Amino acid sequence: MLLTLALGACRPRPTAHAEPTHFDGQRALDLVRAQLAFGPRVTGSAANAQAAEWILGELRALGWEADLHLSDYQGTSIRNLWARRGSGPAILLGAHWDSRRRADRDPQPPDAPAPGANDGGSGTAVLLELARTLDLDWSTRQVWLVFFDAEDNGGLDGWEWIVGSTLFAQSLRQDEVREVQAVVIVDMVGDFDQRLPLERNSDPALQQAIWAQAAALGYSSQFLNQPGKAILDDHLPFRSLGLPAVDIIDVDYPYWHTAADTLDKLSALSLERVGRTLEAWLEAGGQVDMVAVRRRVAVLPAGELPEGTVDGSGGSTRVIPYSQGGRRVICVPRGQRAMVTVGQQQGLG
Repeated sequence: MLLTLALGACRPRPTAHAEPTHFDGQRALDLVRAQLAFGPRVTGSAANAQAAEWILGELRALGWEADLHLSDYQGTSIRNLWARRGSGPAILLGAHWDSRRRADRDPQPPDAPAPGANDGGSGTAVLLELARTLDLDWSTRQVWLVFFDAEDNGGLDGWEWIVGSTLFAQSLRQDEVREVQAVVIVDMVGDFDQRLPLERNSDPALQQAIWAQAAALGYSSQFLNQPGKAILDDHLPFRSLGLPAVDIIDVDYPYWHTAADTLDKLSALSLERVGRTLEAWLEAGGQVDMVAVRRRVAVLPAGELPEGTVDGSGGSTRVIPYSQGGRRVICVPRGQRAMVTVGQQQGLG
């Protein structure tokens, strides 16, 4: 290392116009490997705390302002990690980095934790590699990289899903919310058999902007321009704030919440497709038709939403399937009433 530094001191420094760095899928896969080396990153565990410090160190070494946001849920410490760079309008990229405390889709042994290579590791790796490669005019653009804890223990021991992202969204000040133009969540994207349809609880206009970028890069066979499932995931707390948000997710992953969610199930090319799509979209300005993504957020008491279908007039929407403080949150197109279908959502961590 000392020899390298000494030789480097004799060479001219690279100019500001050096060849741009591009997202590297193999580097991203190595970042998944590094996470797995800590063991399962179960919320509240020593491995979780150690992995959090490692993620923060990686971000700070790359020049990002990165902070640990501690909160509490049922007596357990929740570690959300928030990295920021630049100034001006912000795009929030998010991923959960925790792993599930029990691999409960395994018949034997059901009490072992899930390794979380794809479910937790892949999205985190994409964000960390983007932290290295993004080449923006930081004087006019801002990116937030937010790593959510406590996403993945829903249905276990009385825990809810998406705890970390919900707490983070609730903690934002109004002026911080106003900074954010769009939210993009990356979850379970490393599968060899990558299929990324249009998640149904996501903002359609923002989806189309990102999926169009993927198509321009030749990724239409993976970024499928067709409806997928409605997923309870980390984008929903931000939709409840009235922000356009999308979930990039491949839910057809046979090793989800099993002990077999390991590194050998992941593809560097799959990680690279997602990373390069977001890299190109952001470096082109993160363009989206902001008129088309405006939504009116209607907050109703949960008791006013009966099981079944409530008929209305004009347009349609889906219930965002989570409640906070006895509320259900519904997003509908501005100026329209809604036909709301309840009870057809899928929960997924």
